[in-house]
Amino acid sequence: MSWITARRRHPAAGYIAVAFVLVMIGTAYAVITGSNASASSPTTANSAQIAEGRNLFVENCSTCHGLFAEGVTGQAPSLIGVGAAAVDFQVSTGRMPAAELGGENPRKPLHITNPAEIHALAAYIQSLGGGPPIPSAAMVSTAGANLGLGQQLFVANCAACHNFEGAGGALTDGKFAPALVPSTPTQIYEAMLTGPEAMPSFNDLTITPQEKRDIIAYVTQVRSEPNPGGFSLGRVGPVTEGLVAFLGLLLFMVLAALWITAKHGKAHE
Repeated sequence: MSWITARRRHPAAGYIAVAFVLVMIGTAYAVITGSNASASSPTTANSAQIAEGRNLFVENCSTCHGLFAEGVTGQAPSLIGVGAAAVDFQVSTGRMPAAELGGENPRKPLHITNPAEIHALAAYIQSLGGGPPIPSAAMVSTAGANLGLGQQLFVANCAACHNFEGAGGALTDGKFAPALVPSTPTQIYEAMLTGPEAMPSFNDLTITPQEKRDIIAYVTQVRSEPNPGGFSLGRVGPVTEGLVAFLGLLLFMVLAALWITAKHGKAHE
């Protein structure tokens, strides 16, 4: 064992130990992130699909984003590296192509209505610089999801902007958090991955894929819940309900005051 002791005391032994630990950490990180990425990766795009996406980009997007998706200063950002998930979200919700420059791009009727063409456009952008891919059907499946945990995660990360029921709400500088009612599970997952507009992005290390499915399960479940109190009042929470109750009580008090005044006037006459 003396030869081990001699080598351990060698000046380079410390550097070798540090390098070994770094390699092990890097390998472990690659295994963890690689398993998440492989589960969400779509079918590999072929050259024909990318070529079709290139043609669609030139026809529909290059005016604002540049001929090679490099972006145009003051008009539209570069799309290199945004990933297929961002393109699929923006185009499948009708936010892109944008009608006009503004603080928020609202959902509107689709400009490209064929899902295959949207995926081709997304594949072309993905080929330019990577980024989050379109999640697979398995990634957005809510089978076996934990609704209770999904509610907790939604309240902690999403309700401040989207409201507790996903009804949306106003933000600053002309921006707003849209309602989640018309969003599909894939679009909700893509929004969490890419962070469109004022929304922050939540990668798979911040909110794991399973937790994303839990959130999706809660959002989709709450849509079908009945309104035991009668009118939903927009389902935007107790503030609206309290305001309606306050205005109703105020109106009642005004009418009561008018009635009492009128009755007192007749009695005085």
